[in-house]
Amino acid sequence: MTQNKIRVAIVDDHRMILSAFTQWITDSADDVDVITAVPTWPELLTHPDFPVDVVLLDLDLKDNIPVSLKLSTLKTTGTQTVVMSAYSDPGVVREALAAGAVGYLVKSEPASAMVEAIRSAERGDSYISAELDAALGRASSASPRLSAQERRVMALYAAGDPVKSVAYELSISEETAKSYLKRIREKYRSKGIDVGTKVALRKQAILDGIIVN
Repeated sequence: MTQNKIRVAIVDDHRMILSAFTQWITDSADDVDVITAVPTWPELLTHPDFPVDVVLLDLDLKDNIPVSLKLSTLKTTGTQTVVMSAYSDPGVVREALAAGAVGYLVKSEPASAMVEAIRSAERGDSYISAELDAALGRASSASPRLSAQERRVMALYAAGDPVKSVAYELSISEETAKSYLKRIREKYRSKGIDVGTKVALRKQAILDGIIVN
């Protein structure tokens, strides 16, 4: 008797990632069938084979549609969702899980983690990697709440990018990038945490799970 494969859709606005993830899953799991890999939310909803069993959903598709709305929509169709992101900010992870995601993947994780997350989601079980679980445990409750854009700026800058590169990557002006960094530092300072130097900012970003060491 042939076992039914887990039907999966991937949504990510980077086409190279779509191609890579599809290939990784295909090569790693003969019990998973990638039905579609699309760059936008509407393309998922209008796909003829939707709904599927599990959706791997990029946290930030830059479409101004709240991820909470996407998660609730998928839930009404009986689809399980694993959120993916380049960021491992504990606050973001908790928000995604609270909004209905059954799993959370950092895009730097290996293909085996992706397959494990898919299988767990299909069973209705939650999934986060051991590394991410440890980051959640280490996160300081005293850390300030940052906006999504502030997290992006902090992640890029703390990872070593100069302000000019951060601005280019996020399609903002250099002055705007500097304003974000000033605001980030002020938020931490209000919590009694000094991130005045780039080294201190990097250490705090690792502690808060915004970047992985």
